[in-house]
Amino acid sequence: MAFRRLLQLAVLALAVSVFAGSAVAGQSDRPQFGRSQNDRPQLSTLPIEKPQAADKPLGVVELFTSQGCNSCPPADDLFAELAARDDIVALAYHVEYWDYLGWQDTLSRKENTERQYDYMRAFGSRSVYTPQAVINGRVHVNGASRGEVNGSLNRLEKAGEGMRVSVKVSRTSDRVIIDTGDAGSGSSDAHVIIVYFEPPQTIKIGKGENVGRKMTYWNSVTSIQTAGMWHGKAQRYELPMTEISKKGGCAVLVQSVGKDGLPGPILGAAFIHKP
Repeated sequence: MAFRRLLQLAVLALAVSVFAGSAVAGQSDRPQFGRSQNDRPQLSTLPIEKPQAADKPLGVVELFTSQGCNSCPPADDLFAELAARDDIVALAYHVEYWDYLGWQDTLSRKENTERQYDYMRAFGSRSVYTPQAVINGRVHVNGASRGEVNGSLNRLEKAGEGMRVSVKVSRTSDRVIIDTGDAGSGSSDAHVIIVYFEPPQTIKIGKGENVGRKMTYWNSVTSIQTAGMWHGKAQRYELPMTEISKKGGCAVLVQSVGKDGLPGPILGAAFIHKP
């Protein structure tokens, strides 16, 4: 994508200052809303005997952040570096619960806030905080800590809890084809999740804790849609190109989901690049 090449150049000039601060919100701050199942992309599924070769990224970093939180700019800067790497699927979820501090996050979504609370329950935590980085859907760390983020990615990879399911994306003139690999023994069902995100946006913050700052935000999530099921075996999925082309950017996650509907480990991931 053109903005990904822009990102590679921008990061060269990026000075990153990382500190360990984070802001915590209690459950009482959570907005009340339900899930929307409308407008899902319709996938057709076709089993295949041999999956195509696919790269497996080192991992997935999901950053929960807010323009209104003064602990977040160092995490946003670190995230920009991660988003420039070819071996990481980096997604930023802007949340709503700090809007009361004086600045309404221009990239926040109810869906993003709900995903963070789902992770909170999955991890057995009692509150949410920003900046929070969820690594491979398995652990969470301070999103402003380079050591914690990189250390978690490497530890999970060495422990066999990295991306163990290959995901290869190809396309024709009218469709996007997603080939997922075979996980071997001990595999279980997972959801195929399509995550849409914005191209990079530079925002000048006019109020609140970060007033006066001018920040560039990368891979800010706009929509999350469960589009199919993976059953542990090599599988092919197809999406209409028209569904992908109208979005800014797109990634696919193969993620386990518990019987309670809460997110679990991410088993595979890839970006869906536009022509």
